[in-house]
Amino acid sequence: MVGDRREAVASRGVGALYVHVPFCAKKCAYCDFASCAIHRGDQRIDEYASAIMRQLGELESCGLLQGCKTAYVGGGTPSLMGADLLGSLVRSIRHHAPLVRELTCEANPDSLDDVTLESLRESCATRISIGVQSLSDDELASLGRLHDSRCAINRARAAVACGLDVSIDLMCAIPYQTSQSWQATLERARGLGVGHVSVYPLELVPNTPLGRRYATCHTPWNNEDVQARRMEVAAHVLGVAGYERYEVASYAISGKQCAHNKAYWTGVPYVGIGHAAAGMLNRRSYELLRQVATQLPALSNETARIRYRITSPWEAILHEPALAAASMWLEFLDEQQALAEDLMLGMRLCEGLGADLIDRAQETFGNGFSRAVDGLLQAGLVERSANRLVPTRRGWLLGNEIYMALWSLAPASTREAEV
Repeated sequence: MVGDRREAVASRGVGALYVHVPFCAKKCAYCDFASCAIHRGDQRIDEYASAIMRQLGELESCGLLQGCKTAYVGGGTPSLMGADLLGSLVRSIRHHAPLVRELTCEANPDSLDDVTLESLRESCATRISIGVQSLSDDELASLGRLHDSRCAINRARAAVACGLDVSIDLMCAIPYQTSQSWQATLERARGLGVGHVSVYPLELVPNTPLGRRYATCHTPWNNEDVQARRMEVAAHVLGVAGYERYEVASYAISGKQCAHNKAYWTGVPYVGIGHAAAGMLNRRSYELLRQVATQLPALSNETARIRYRITSPWEAILHEPALAAASMWLEFLDEQQALAEDLMLGMRLCEGLGADLIDRAQETFGNGFSRAVDGLLQAGLVERSANRLVPTRRGWLLGNEIYMALWSLAPASTREAEV
């Protein structure tokens, strides 16, 4: 009977947890993430971690974490917390979400020492994601990174030797990068022994130092054609080395895909805590969260999915960590909007859309879905593979055209609120 009750609670909870740590040793020149520069050892980092661990207890108390399978500690730079504090946070996640199978922590090479690696292993983290970005020192300097290529290589190899599953992030279409330097970065990266590589083109955001620096400059190294060529080279070099592309920006050795990333693209409900953290809930998991975040409004009958982002400043979380005190931005999706989002996100994956999702879309959107698919087929952006719809090589390069065609199937805009 007790087991039945636990299973029933788990079915109403979330499948994934995201914890945001908003601290960095230095803001990178391209970064517009929710993060701030702070000195390692600052007491406020300890206070923030304590607040997050209290919130984890609240999420467990309402049953939201009982079925959680993946957890991700992102930032910012979680490794800046140091060995003891980050290890304590990982152990707290393990305690409050006992069914988690994959637990990832982000790190930067400059703050990832051997003691922190050992602490992660001992606290039962399973995976680490390292922000390498480039293996060219000139390129790293242009991005404002604190590490050099030697440090990045050393820390990636140390993480592999520690026994963790290791992912590295690489960035293309960046200042000083050439076809030759990008090829060299990829060749060196594939020799590190890591199981997972993510590749992203640089986005020049106006309110960042890099965005302001190049606001009035010609940037041929960052145009769409260069981005596309860089991504195609990455697919080839990594593919030859045995890394299979499973998502538009992600490559993995067999068995090393990131389950947490896939949860985002397959409609798995997830809860986010910490400054600027985002979450996506269904009706059942939202009602569980309302038990502790009592400021959340009641749902209308047509709401099928709720997206939220915590807008409380990190300093406010220190002073009042209770989830009931959190400020949030909310977005409410109806059934059609949630389904259109599932179609759009599913096309980020190599496996594309399966028969069940296609049948639901056909039943819900009728001729509108058929016309959208026909248009994408004729444009060479998707193709049929057995009973699935999958992106083509052209579709990878022009993904936004696929996503917009599918998202536009749902009528009207979503409803938003702030609490």
